[in-house]
Amino acid sequence: MTDADPHLAGIRVYPVKSLDPDPRTRARVLADGGLTHDRAYAIRDADGRYVNGKREPAVHGIDATFDPADHALALRTRSRDRESRPDGALSATTVSLADESGRDAAADWLSTYFDYPVTLDHDGTGGFPDDTTAHGPTVVSTATLDAIGDWFDLGTESVRRRFRPTLEIGGVPAFWEDRLYADREHVVRFRIGDAEFLGTNPCSRCAVPSRDPETGDAIEGFRETFVERREATRPAWADEAWFDHHYRLAVNTAVPEATVGATLTVGDAVTVLDVEAGNPQS
Repeated sequence: MTDADPHLAGIRVYPVKSLDPDPRTRARVLADGGLTHDRAYAIRDADGRYVNGKREPAVHGIDATFDPADHALALRTRSRDRESRPDGALSATTVSLADESGRDAAADWLSTYFDYPVTLDHDGTGGFPDDTTAHGPTVVSTATLDAIGDWFDLGTESVRRRFRPTLEIGGVPAFWEDRLYADREHVVRFRIGDAEFLGTNPCSRCAVPSRDPETGDAIEGFRETFVERREATRPAWADEAWFDHHYRLAVNTAVPEATVGATLTVGDAVTVLDVEAGNPQS
C-alpha cells in the first residue's frame, strides 16, 4: 500500500432517483448529507412508493439527461424500448424542473411511459437517498469496478452504471474502500479534500446490478457468482462483522455537520483519519 495514491477520481450524481447518472467535476455537500442535485427528484406511484429499478425494471428503458444550468430534464425512450412499444415511440420531451408545472409535465410523460400514474417529487436539501440512516455519498474504488468487470466480462462503465456509486476513488487497489468502515459499533472518519465523512458499512445490494443498464437484461446467476467471488477476494482489512452475506459493495457514509457546505473536486486527496465509536447503522 506504500505506492497507493488515494484521490477522488470521479463524481456521479443521479438527478432523478433510479435514472441516468450525471458526471461532475465538482459537487457541494448539502444540509442532509447528499450532494448537489444527487437524487433531488424521485418518481413515486399513487401509493407513494418509489418507482425504481428494485420494483420496476422498465426504468432501464428511459434515457434521461439533466442540465443543472437551467434544471432542464430531457426524457426519451431508448431505441429498443421504442421498437417494443405497441403504440409506437413515445415522443421525446424536455422540461424545466425549476417549477411545479415542469415537474407535472415530466410526471405526465413518465405516467404515459409506465402506463400508470406517477408523480415527480423534489427535495433540494439532500435528495432521496437509498439509505436513510447513513445518507451521505457512497464510495467505491475504480479498481474494484475493474475487478468486477473481469468477473462478468463487462466493461468498467457498465459496472459503474450497474452499482451506481456517487464517489469513485482512484490510485488504490481493488476493494481499498473496504478500509473505510469498521465494525457495527464504530465508524471510520476519512477526508476528501476539505470534507470529512464517516464510513459506516458496506452497502447491501439489490437486483439492479444484475441488469444491463441500457436494456434491463439480467445476467443469469449474477448474485451467486458475485457472492462467491466477493467472499474469495474479500481483503483482510474488510471487517467481517458486516458480512452476514457477501452481496455487498461500496461504502455507505454519514456526514458530520461541519462538512455541510464543503465542495468536493475531482483530484482531491483522500485520507483515512481514525476509527470512532458510534455507528448509525448499528
